[in-house]
Amino acid sequence: MEYDPLKNRLAKWIELFPILRIGMYKCLDVMLLRQRYVQREIKGILKNQNAIKLYDAGAGFCQYSHFVLQHWQNSIVFASDLKTDYLQAYAIFAESRFPNRFSFRGADLQHFAPKTQYNLALAIDILEHIPDDLAALQNFYKALSPNGYLIISTPSDSDEAAKYTEEHVRPGYHKTELETKLQKSGFRIVKSMWTYGFFGHLAWLLTMKYPTKMAKKGLLLLIPYYLAILPFAEFLMHLDMILPKSKGTGILIVAQKA
Repeated sequence: MEYDPLKNRLAKWIELFPILRIGMYKCLDVMLLRQRYVQREIKGILKNQNAIKLYDAGAGFCQYSHFVLQHWQNSIVFASDLKTDYLQAYAIFAESRFPNRFSFRGADLQHFAPKTQYNLALAIDILEHIPDDLAALQNFYKALSPNGYLIISTPSDSDEAAKYTEEHVRPGYHKTELETKLQKSGFRIVKSMWTYGFFGHLAWLLTMKYPTKMAKKGLLLLIPYYLAILPFAEFLMHLDMILPKSKGTGILIVAQKA
């Protein structure tokens, strides 16, 4: 499956009606378990930080940049991505709300490391798109200040959907494989966990996979569907985040610059 055409269509609507951006972010927070995991780790790392400098690598729609800018008034964010149109659109949106706190650059993460160092870097669902992932990890290391943190979220090698996503160059990782690559790049593993276990995967089916198929028959069908399943999906995602998991279709790792 190709996700980029869907993202591009959504980006055009947001460009026409910027107010839709906030609605999109809120919908992603509700429907994507990944966002809940990542936001929880961001809060844990930044809760005692004073000068917050975030590097959002492969930022996409900049939902995590927005999360940090909105919740930490002393934060500044630098974002990068191969696609600069999404970044440019968010920069225009952010300038009126967070003046002089957001900047960006188009970059290939295999070959780019920002000159400024940051105390937190995010690499959310991007490593599976990068042929030379080890080079990207080494560039993340360079981008961090001493004791800075990196949060990675990526599909695992048991994610069947990831294997058939056109934009992916690999079908996901085993957790040990990714930990080894991080350690080779100089990082210390702080936290490593499976995400999207049994309950999380079921929530993903209910909130993402089935609605995507349903949307082809008519978008209006999604309204009663989501009203019916969201309370149950919310419960499933809560269980996924609090229960231990021996496997999952996602991986989340927090690593620190040694």
